[in-house]
Amino acid sequence: MFQFTDDCLIGIEQIDEEHRTLFSLLNKAGTMLANDFCSDRYQDLKEIIEELDYYAEQHFTHEEDYMVQICDPEIIRQRAQHAFFREKIRDYEFVNIDDIDEQQRVLTELVNFLAKWLYRHIIGSDVLIGKLPPLEEWMVRENPCEFTDDYLIGIELIDNEHKELFRIVDQANRLVKSYDRASGYDKILDILDNLKEYTKEHFTDEEEYMESIHYEGLEAQRRAHDAFIQKLENIDLSEIDENPQESLQQLLEFLLGWLVNHILHTDKKIPLQ
Repeated sequence: MFQFTDDCLIGIEQIDEEHRTLFSLLNKAGTMLANDFCSDRYQDLKEIIEELDYYAEQHFTHEEDYMVQICDPEIIRQRAQHAFFREKIRDYEFVNIDDIDEQQRVLTELVNFLAKWLYRHIIGSDVLIGKLPPLEEWMVRENPCEFTDDYLIGIELIDNEHKELFRIVDQANRLVKSYDRASGYDKILDILDNLKEYTKEHFTDEEEYMESIHYEGLEAQRRAHDAFIQKLENIDLSEIDENPQESLQQLLEFLLGWLVNHILHTDKKIPLQ
């Protein structure tokens, strides 16, 4: 069974309850998959796909309406992720599932997709809902990428690596402000590559530390780290090339928002050795 754990809570009651329901649908599909396919499950599988499509549509509408209401800067990115989910689920409605073997294949693929997408989307994106200042307020600060004492967690290695992550994001911020189309694209690719590699190194160090002290929150941290890495791996470079300043601004807001939220609300819970 897939657990809706505390690290999936975002603190907004309606959204949290709807996430629980989505996990229930995931477990419903998982239970069906765990049973031996000795008979035709066409109708059961068809109903799960339809239920997922309907409920996800309702949930995404509620979530997006809430984000619009609070002027959440992540709304554009959220809409894109929701659209991807809708398309993926609706693709299953056109798959031929008359054959029992095909039913097994589709259900296996569906469960794997749902499990990965839900964890990564909730922990990588939804946790930021309501946590970031409105878009028009975010980047007008004197230096939004400054690493302040508020972000210190008291573990020297991790604090130093967090400072380096902020430095890399600040480097991207400076590039956005002085973007030169002739050379800017190559520079941003270098920064993004550096960010991806250093982030992976940092997460490895952080997880090794947590493992060494037998920290009970390690698995939740791993899920959050995995979700963030997936975000970095899936950055749309073609969008950056076509519309550099706007897309980079949105990306920068996400990167900085995720780091701040993760450090303040997750990393600060890591106990000192």
